[in-house]
Amino acid sequence: MIKTDILIIGAGPTGLFAVFEAGLLKLKCHLIDALPQAGGQCSEIYPKKPIYDIPGFPEILAGDLTNNLLEQCKQFEPGFTLGERAETIEKQEDGSFIVTTNKGTKHQAPVVAIAGGLGSFEPRKPLIDNITFFEDKGVEYFIKDPEVYRNKRVVISGGGDSALDWSIFLSKVASEVTLIHRRNEFRGALDSVEKVQELKNKGKIKLITPAEVINVVGHDKVEAVVVSQAEHIQKEFEIECDHFIPLFGLSPKLGPIANWGLEIEKNAIKVNNALDYQTNIPGIFAIGDVNTYPGKLKLILCGFHEATLMCQAAYQIINPGKKYVLKYTTVSGVDGFDGTRKEAPKQVVKSIQ
Repeated sequence: MIKTDILIIGAGPTGLFAVFEAGLLKLKCHLIDALPQAGGQCSEIYPKKPIYDIPGFPEILAGDLTNNLLEQCKQFEPGFTLGERAETIEKQEDGSFIVTTNKGTKHQAPVVAIAGGLGSFEPRKPLIDNITFFEDKGVEYFIKDPEVYRNKRVVISGGGDSALDWSIFLSKVASEVTLIHRRNEFRGALDSVEKVQELKNKGKIKLITPAEVINVVGHDKVEAVVVSQAEHIQKEFEIECDHFIPLFGLSPKLGPIANWGLEIEKNAIKVNNALDYQTNIPGIFAIGDVNTYPGKLKLILCGFHEATLMCQAAYQIINPGKKYVLKYTTVSGVDGFDGTRKEAPKQVVKSIQ
């Protein structure tokens, strides 16, 4: 059983900033996320796309924002359960909650903050009849451990940042990398497109466009994929491989959270925005894009604000009757749970003669 003060479901920007705000109140956090790494959409879907509306940053790449948030909250030592989806929630006699993931990992906390963005992300799967049979038998939608592909033959489908970036990375790991895209043009960072072009010219990546994988071949595991290529005439052929990785992005769904007895409106969780973003179930909050209330704006900076107020309310639940006096970090500094301290240099006090 993993025990913490605030259990945060969703490790995107809002969830990560909540760790920092909770840490200022001496509250520990643990985060659950269905994705294999922290960062939510920013790290999984568009890590190299610039964001222009983060205060203090005229422009910042989504992946860099995630890295900065992880660095900011690091001294508060958050725990992570990644690659697992929050499945069930049970309220205990003492008022705390036990949240169990789809893999059976149990977490207990007096406060639960749902910061799941647009919901749990599920991979968009290609329309291939037998694709489900080969899942975990050579078909993967996420790359959790690149070493799995060491000296293997890999086929990647997709035309976005993930497909480009992983093709580049695995060209140094796999024995053979083939990138297949249904168009000649790629929707990704320019430097990634140019890098793939360079690796193709060097024979490190095989590129097949415009084309798509229409079937997977094998007995107990992936042995080959069938590719349909449209040039002057349509033709089909097989490519022998050990792994097929379709990277077509993620589809957001509220998932099992929709069955937790929360008040839902248009696939979002209704909260009390007049006070603390608490749901209809006391002790359960929803912050960021996953919530809804009159005037709601789905912006990262709004999620930061909601996380801050949520933590103040969580403090009162965890420390009933105890008064908290807000201290500005410019004055009080920041004391991490790891023993580190950040503070402004002390002013020199000196009389003038």
